[in-house]
Amino acid sequence: MDDKQTADLKAMQSRHSDAASALCCLECDKENPRLDIVLLGLNHKTAEVALRECLGFSDVEADTALRHFQALPVIREVFLLSTCNRVEILMATPDAPAAVAAAKNYLSESKQLAVADFESALYVHQGDAAVRHIFRVAASLDSMVIGEPQILGQIKAAYRNAVQKKTSGVILNRLLHKTFFVAKRVRTETGIGDHAVSISYAAIELGRKIFGDLENRKVLLVGAGEMAELAVEHLIRHRAGKIFVANRTFERGVALAERFHGKAIRFEEITDVLRDVDIIISSTGSPGFILRRDQIKQVLRPRRNRPLFFIDIAVPRDIDPEINRLSNVYVYDIDDLKDVIEENVEDRNREARRAEGIIEETVIKFRQWYEVLDIVPTIVGLREKFYGIAEAEIRKTLNQSLAHLSAEEGQAIRRMTNALVNKILHDPTLFLKRNGCLGENSIYLDATRKLFRLDEEDL
Repeated sequence: MDDKQTADLKAMQSRHSDAASALCCLECDKENPRLDIVLLGLNHKTAEVALRECLGFSDVEADTALRHFQALPVIREVFLLSTCNRVEILMATPDAPAAVAAAKNYLSESKQLAVADFESALYVHQGDAAVRHIFRVAASLDSMVIGEPQILGQIKAAYRNAVQKKTSGVILNRLLHKTFFVAKRVRTETGIGDHAVSISYAAIELGRKIFGDLENRKVLLVGAGEMAELAVEHLIRHRAGKIFVANRTFERGVALAERFHGKAIRFEEITDVLRDVDIIISSTGSPGFILRRDQIKQVLRPRRNRPLFFIDIAVPRDIDPEINRLSNVYVYDIDDLKDVIEENVEDRNREARRAEGIIEETVIKFRQWYEVLDIVPTIVGLREKFYGIAEAEIRKTLNQSLAHLSAEEGQAIRRMTNALVNKILHDPTLFLKRNGCLGENSIYLDATRKLFRLDEEDL
């Protein structure tokens, strides 16, 4: 048998082996269908703030939801994001319609709302569309304020929670890490952050529109979180007057007030301070109203008809909307900030278009990784890598230290090397096939591809 016949025989044997692997996997797929990536959610574009606050999750509620979804056979992996502007459930599932139905039912039961009351506000994305959506959210292209940086931190916090609860597996781990990568790349390679305004900035701009300017206006901040800090920075820039900070954890309020030469007060003192301030900006994580109509009504007479403006940037809302009915009192919530945010939007949109190109490129790369997360491509890739290494080493050796060997002796070495490769790969191949049939293939296939660097890039 000459060299060409030998090579043809090997190729035929390899094809038979790969075909056998494929047949095994087809049989497995009947019982263990491929997992789909599905995202269900609503945001500030599809739902008013009243609905968003009804469907939002506190930290404790998010933990309960993750445990609930984790127990459902139809959901293999799950990640939950809940912010003032969106609620999204990202899932890896063998049955997308059933997973979506399960998520809707849980929202209905846990929030005591009929599905019909919120279904029209929901969006569902699957496959590339789901991947693209989470990339756009992290890059702040889907935010009320394009380019705002807070959303990425919120996604990272939600992901840490999913990892701690062990509800995120191989697929969502890879997807979320790629999400962080694309968000960083967008911020680095575009000027989208340069043109961004935060919700806090928009709140201050609204205050300027109301009063003409903020110089010497007294301001009460209720809540001492990140949004409050940003609000203080903008207030100082516009030479606002005295700044009061009220926070349930008094020490944190003191820390923020000291940084900006303001004054910290206790929650019980809020009503007294309302007699003197002009603007109240509230951004707590309270599950219910912290200021109600009756509280405000009793401070109006001492104010002698001076206008009082509330800017409520919390979800759920901190300020009772009924306060707006009082004379010379005005309440604005987070949805009222949209008009402010839309100003000068063209600069941000131009950078957003550049960011969309980066996202589309990354969606394609993620899909390439996702498509090879299957038994047949991994086994074929593993075999090709080992045979490629073996052939390169044989060729180098036969051309140098063993150049004196005859063609027949060279073929004998090749046969021996190929036999070694086959024996080395025999057990790993059986392991991958067996665990693929048990439905755990994504874990082992991902590990195999990483160990042997079967992908062109480490995504």
